[in-house]
Amino acid sequence: MKLITFEIAGGSRRIGAVVGDNDRVVDLTAAAARSANAALFADMLSLIDGGEPALAQANDFVKAAAVTLPLSELSLLSPIPVPRRLRDFLSFEKHVRQSRANRHLFGIDTEPRDPALIQVPKVWYERPIYYKSNCFSVVGSEAEVHWPSYSVTVDYELEVALIVGRKGKNISVDDASQFVFGYCIFNDFSARDVQYTEMPGSLGPSKGKDFDTGNALGPWIATSDEVDPQNLTMIARVNGEEWSRGNSSTMHHSFAKLLAYASLEETVYPGEVLGSGTVGGGCGNELGRFMKHGDVIELEVSGLGVLRNRIVAPHVLTPPAFPIHLP
Repeated sequence: MKLITFEIAGGSRRIGAVVGDNDRVVDLTAAAARSANAALFADMLSLIDGGEPALAQANDFVKAAAVTLPLSELSLLSPIPVPRRLRDFLSFEKHVRQSRANRHLFGIDTEPRDPALIQVPKVWYERPIYYKSNCFSVVGSEAEVHWPSYSVTVDYELEVALIVGRKGKNISVDDASQFVFGYCIFNDFSARDVQYTEMPGSLGPSKGKDFDTGNALGPWIATSDEVDPQNLTMIARVNGEEWSRGNSSTMHHSFAKLLAYASLEETVYPGEVLGSGTVGGGCGNELGRFMKHGDVIELEVSGLGVLRNRIVAPHVLTPPAFPIHLP
């Protein structure tokens, strides 16, 4: 099942199931309105909390639906407008190498380096490193992403997000799939110049990542039975031009390992989001290309649809109030 959150006239939010040729929607909130379990379909977190019984009832609503809505006419939000927690990992070695090879763009190295010669820290291979992001700065497909005024170099990042479906702690890699609700596309926008300035301080990435609208999720959540998360084609386009193409099969740390590590001596809850990290080649930093005002970024992942956002820059870009070298 493919599940969305959308807004109707007046600002009310509803959840729905994408059907047909991914072009029609069953309004699950409306379908459940007179049922004893209406509360389970009030929003996406309620549906996730409801577990398998709620999904089974959603499937019944889909089968019984006499009327569907055109997806193209709906105002989509993030499938989970406010996740219970948002973590982002760093799982693709190619991304690590290529990003570090291009640090000369920000004055950190004097010239480009060969990605094959980059020394990746040993700990990266041993454990899936992550940071916790701002779950209140999440937007959906078609939303404008507002360029933070303190940055002059904004970037996109092509990722897949795992949505936790069950509460758990010390989850094993072998059991991890039982705790997954589904997957969606994640664009982790970055203020690159500020990120590179902050991170040598050994804590962060701080304002390099944390700004309103900086995390885009969508357009839908595909439930875990819909896709093979370790074999997803991942494509990034800017203004209709393909900039990169990769596959989730190249993750060094699998989604199962990400979830197991997140739950190590820490309880994870339904509705948490775990980002895969950027696929190799899946950001402008690796390509030496960055965003400008009005750019439309489309991230397409097989089975997960297309997440589309437009960059809106301030009228005047103000360099950060600290020394930094720009390309």
